[in-house]
Amino acid sequence: MNIIFELEDILRRKIILTGGTLEHILEKPEMLNQEERIKETLTQPRIIKRSNYIETVLLYYRLYGQTPVTRKYLLVVQITNSIGYVKTAFYTDRIKKGETIWEK
Repeated sequence: MNIIFELEDILRRKIILTGGTLEHILEKPEMLNQEERIKETLTQPRIIKRSNYIETVLLYYRLYGQTPVTRKYLLVVQITNSIGYVKTAFYTDRIKKGETIWEK
C-alpha cells in the first residue's frame, strides 16, 4: 500500500491517505494540489458528521473562502475502522444532514 500521508485527526485517531485514493480524488481537476487542505480539514475541521447511509463513514468539513471553484466547504470522507482511511475528498456548497460527531 502506497501511503501518501498518515496523521492524527482532531478526534486523535490515525488517518491514512493512500496513493490509489489520491488518484481518485485528483480525477476532479479542482482537487489538484489540495493535499495540504485535506490534511487541514482532518486536523482542524469546522464540523464532523456521521453518514446517514453508512455507520462507519465520517464526513469532515472545513470552509475555505477561496478555492479553485469559489467559496466552498472541503469535504473529506473517511471510513472508520481501528485506523481511518480517506475514501474521497471534494468541494461542496453545503454540509449534509446527519449526526454531528464534533463541532468547533
